[in-house]
Amino acid sequence: MDALKIVFLFALLVPLSSATLVVDYCVADFNFPVGPAGYPCKNPATLTADDFVFSGLGVAANSTTTQFNASSVFAVDVTFPALNGLGLSIGRLDIGVGGAVPIHSHRASEVILVSEGTIIAGFIDTNNTAYYKTLNKGDIMIFPPTLLHFQVNVGKSPALAYVTLNSASPGFEITTFALAGNDFPSDLIQKITLVDTAQVKKLKRIFGGTN
Repeated sequence: MDALKIVFLFALLVPLSSATLVVDYCVADFNFPVGPAGYPCKNPATLTADDFVFSGLGVAANSTTTQFNASSVFAVDVTFPALNGLGLSIGRLDIGVGGAVPIHSHRASEVILVSEGTIIAGFIDTNNTAYYKTLNKGDIMIFPPTLLHFQVNVGKSPALAYVTLNSASPGFEITTFALAGNDFPSDLIQKITLVDTAQVKKLKRIFGGTN
C-alpha cells in the first residue's frame, strides 16, 4: 500500500468549511450527547498525542463472520474521537474471495482505493443509471453522497481496500438489512418490493427481522 496515496485521499475529502474552525480541534467528549454539529469537546488540557492516533486499520478484519464474506473497520467519531468536527473519516474493507460489500448508502461522499486484489465497484444515480467498473490495485473510484453503491471481489484472492468519507459520522445503511432486519410485516415488504413473501421471510430469518 502506498501510504502517500492514502494520505492524499484522506485530505482530499476535508470540506472547505474546515477553514472556518474557531478551534484547532475538538476531540469528542462522550460524557455529553451528540448534536447536529457533533460532540462537545474535551478539555484540551487533558489531551495527549494518543488522542490523535488510531491504530485499528493495520489489522485485517475477519471476513468470515458475515453473510457476505466481507467486513470492515472504520475510524469515525465514535471510534476515533479526534475526528469529531473535522468532516472526514476512513475505513478498511476486507473482502474474501467471492465476497461483497452489499449495496448500501451513506450521507457523505466516498472515495475508495484498492490496495490488494480485484473488485467490481459501482453506484446507481437518481436517474437509475448504473456506473460500475473493475478496479485493480491502485485504482480509485468516487461514490457521490446518498447514492446506493457496492463492491464485489471478482479476483482469486482476498481484496483489501481503503475508503475515505467527508463526514466524521457518515452513516451506513445496507439495503438488505434495512428491508429484512426489522419488524415490518412480510406481506407489506412483498407489496413495496415485489419480492416473493417466502423469500422475504427467508431474508428475515437471516438478518434477524420478525413478522
